[in-house]
This record gives sequence, structure tokens and C-alpha cells, in this order.
Amino acid sequence: MKFSKRIYKNPAMFFKDFWFLAKNSENIRKTMKSGIISHGFRERLMLAVTAVNGCKYCSYFHAKQALKSGLSQPEIDTLLSGSIAVCPEEENIALLYAQHWAESDARPDSDAVNKLKEVYGDEKAQAIELILRMIRMGNLSGNTWDYFMYRISFGRLGG
Repeated sequence: MKFSKRIYKNPAMFFKDFWFLAKNSENIRKTMKSGIISHGFRERLMLAVTAVNGCKYCSYFHAKQALKSGLSQPEIDTLLSGSIAVCPEEENIALLYAQHWAESDARPDSDAVNKLKEVYGDEKAQAIELILRMIRMGNLSGNTWDYFMYRISFGRLGG
């Protein structure tokens, strides 16, 4: 069996993400408290990225958080399947961007970035980017742990 989840391929990748979040910790705190991104919208973004990266730990945790924020179980299931069909229309551009962002390994094309800024404005687009960075680190850390367990157990654990 091949391990197919996205992982940190080397420590430098992890430390790059960690350093970005550490140096932006104040912006993250402000974003989380400001309400510029509602709790439900934030969880939709996180579930959209998690669906691409396939982290079982983040799927579980953020599904619980999404329920607390008012999302329905069918909406959560739909997001985790990779679809945004049942999400609020005004969030669709951001959710599609989140999927593209994750699929491109956090290197979205400039047209997608420009569209995000055009639709949501610079401040909200920056808040969306911070949220995506946070969930990426969670996803890849969880998956890397799973990969480590998979390797040391000869495929019996992890995966």
C-alpha cells in the first residue's frame, strides 16, 4: 500500500510553515477575534483544505467545530467529500480558492489570488490566507505523524 496523504517531505518545509505562523501570531489572533471571517466560514475553509490534504485528525476536530458553529452534518460531509455544493454562495469563491491553494501546495496562481482579493478585498483575503496557512500546518503535521507511524509499524499503523 502506498501512503497517499500530503506530508512534510523535510524539516525545512515544516519550519517554513511554523516560522510564518510564529511571526504572524499577532495577525492570527486579530483575525480570529475580529469577526471578519465568521466561525462557520472559517470551518468551511478548514474543511475544504482538509478534504484535499486528507488529515483524519483535522477532519474529526474541524467537523466537531463546524457542528458547534452551526453547520449541518450533510454540509460537513459534502465539504469533506471535496464539494462546495451546499455552502453559502457568497463563500464559494473563497472555498474554491482554498481547494486550489491546497492542491497547489500553497502556491496558488496569480489569477486566483487576484480574484480572491477582488471579491473579498485585501483585508478579508489576508484573513483567508492566514486561516489556510494554519490548517495546512495542522494537516501536514497530522499526516506526517501518520506517515511516521506507518513506516515504523511496517504499515500496520497510520495511513
